[in-house]
Amino acid sequence: MMNAELLYAKLLEKLRQRAQSGPFELAGLAMGGAWIAERLAGDLGLAHYGVINVAFHRDDYAEKGMTALRTASTMSTHLPFEVNGATVILIDDVLLTGRTVRAALNELFDFGRPAAVELMVLADRGKRELPISADFSGEEILLPDSQILVLEKDDAGKFSFQLEERTA
Repeated sequence: MMNAELLYAKLLEKLRQRAQSGPFELAGLAMGGAWIAERLAGDLGLAHYGVINVAFHRDDYAEKGMTALRTASTMSTHLPFEVNGATVILIDDVLLTGRTVRAALNELFDFGRPAAVELMVLADRGKRELPISADFSGEEILLPDSQILVLEKDDAGKFSFQLEERTA
């Protein structure tokens, strides 16, 4: 099993290097991406980070139904910075098809027009359905299509991955 803490440490180092080339704002995708953004902001001493909930922009919203509504109510979009003209680094836990990132871009643009958007992911599964790629990733991970990679966070804030079988 891949070590999520090790991948997090790689992302933290990449973000430290990225900080040398100019200012940026962090926005994590609910839920896992927001956990990562919160910890990165703390480790880098940033004043804030944003949360983007993609529930209402998903192209599978009808299928997700109540699950999407629950996530929206527990971790809603919150961007404590001016989006217009900002460089925003979107953070997600796992990149697979690119559809969640597309939904996040739609939500982000509802709040303004950033100067640039960069993508950082903990794990890149590499099976794109849309032309989306990560600017920064902890690691590329190959798994069977029947498995889902789920980020977990313990009480101490440490990350781990769980493998689940896809039900549908």
